[in-house]
Amino acid sequence: MATGASLFPGSVAGAGSELRINSVLHVNSRLEERTVVPIGWIAVGDPAELFSPDRHEELWEVQRDLDFPGTVYGVPRGTPMRTVMARQVEFYGAHRADHVVDG
Repeated sequence: MATGASLFPGSVAGAGSELRINSVLHVNSRLEERTVVPIGWIAVGDPAELFSPDRHEELWEVQRDLDFPGTVYGVPRGTPMRTVMARQVEFYGAHRADHVVDG
């Protein structure tokens, strides 16, 4: 996996796969073994299809049903962002008193 590559929750990269610089393996997507995701491209679906960044409309046709808000935030699509962000604040805020443990 290269610098800037992103693997979203629920994604699986098959053995020997390569995610190149700034590539994305989207939520709930599965990359088959030995697949290369080119620089800046997006892999989405199960099995994943590869999309260049300029193919947003085609990408959305596959991505729409993968439940990004449910998988990442635990909310149904259409939940107001104020609610989503309040949940995130609560989640991260629970770790305010955490500290680094040596060793």
